[in-house]
Amino acid sequence: MALAIFDLDKTLIGGDSDFLWGEFMSEIGAVDSDTYQVKNQYFFDQYTLGKLDINEYLEFCLAPLSQYSVTTLNEWHQKFMLSKINPILLPKAQTVVDAHRDKGDTLLVITATNRFVTAPIVAKYGIDNLLATEPEIKDGQYTGKIAGEPCFQSGKINHLNQWLAKTGESIEGASFYSDSHNDLPMLELVDYPVVVNGDEQLTRVAADRGWENLDWH
Repeated sequence: MALAIFDLDKTLIGGDSDFLWGEFMSEIGAVDSDTYQVKNQYFFDQYTLGKLDINEYLEFCLAPLSQYSVTTLNEWHQKFMLSKINPILLPKAQTVVDAHRDKGDTLLVITATNRFVTAPIVAKYGIDNLLATEPEIKDGQYTGKIAGEPCFQSGKINHLNQWLAKTGESIEGASFYSDSHNDLPMLELVDYPVVVNGDEQLTRVAADRGWENLDWH
């Protein structure tokens, strides 16, 4: 038995859930569509280029959560799942998740996208363990700020190390599946790095290092 770790966006699903949540919020009129979509696209492009200022981005994407009740947000998220996420769930990803489960491996998703957006998606794959950027909640309301360190790049490793210490799980023999060069620190950490639906930069690294390179689309 070992640890099987998965990135979420563009790995387990065929798109970016954070970006799609911004699109959804624009479409239903929960944010100003014109200005929000422009900034949403800007931050997505910065991420793709490896130039994302994660704190600036989180300030942008978490702000709308503070403007509505958790009840309303959860109702919207159910519609978001139906319209944006269910169509991009990847059967090949589910097959690999299930194979690890059948082996008795511990399943874990680790993602920079915040827990509000990601938890229901991860649950669709039957994965119980999630490490994500944590949106701050006070008095039952999202504040628009983050709680703790963003779960991004080296921050993923810090979140993982805290989780390992808490659970007693071991990184020995672990696999990590990801599409993004932003996850190189995590891929270099594990015994079995696997590139899935890799971006151009990560695909080159995988070829140079002889890493497994899969297409789940």
